[in-house]
Amino acid sequence: MAVSVLDMSVSLDGFIRLHEWAFGPGAPEEVLGEMNAMGAVLAGRRTVEQVDHWGGDHHGSGIRIFVPSTRPPAPHVANYPLVTYVHDGIASAMAQAKAAAGDRHVHVIGADTEQRALAAGVLDEVHIHQIPVLFGRGRRLFDVLPSRIELDIVRVVNTPEATHIRYRVRT
Repeated sequence: MAVSVLDMSVSLDGFIRLHEWAFGPGAPEEVLGEMNAMGAVLAGRRTVEQVDHWGGDHHGSGIRIFVPSTRPPAPHVANYPLVTYVHDGIASAMAQAKAAAGDRHVHVIGADTEQRALAAGVLDEVHIHQIPVLFGRGRRLFDVLPSRIELDIVRVVNTPEATHIRYRVRT
């Protein structure tokens, strides 16, 4: 069964950053392999609208994209058959994404989306790529949480560009 995974790079002070480390020669193969093992994407509306739903195909992967939203999509999204807007909540969106992913994982994208998934108890793992920088401003990854959430460390990989920490969310 599919596992839902938040995969995010953050600064030491907790601000979201792009996966710049993944484009260099020192990127660890095991971490990149996990990132590429996605079978579906669950992304927030703000994220998908900023990137025009990746043109309907997440980086040319041919996998389905699920967007939990209470509002209907823009009319042009009908041209993107891999994009599905789910109007009955984050748990339903995750269930649909997991069914589409099969035995691969659901890649969760967006700070608000991951916070809602954590609150609903439908996020299985958190993969953090801790970047050695302090931004002092930006968008924080874990700004609002419903309560304390316990995690188990599954793996830590240190590289000069980032410390890659894989956590399992305790149930």
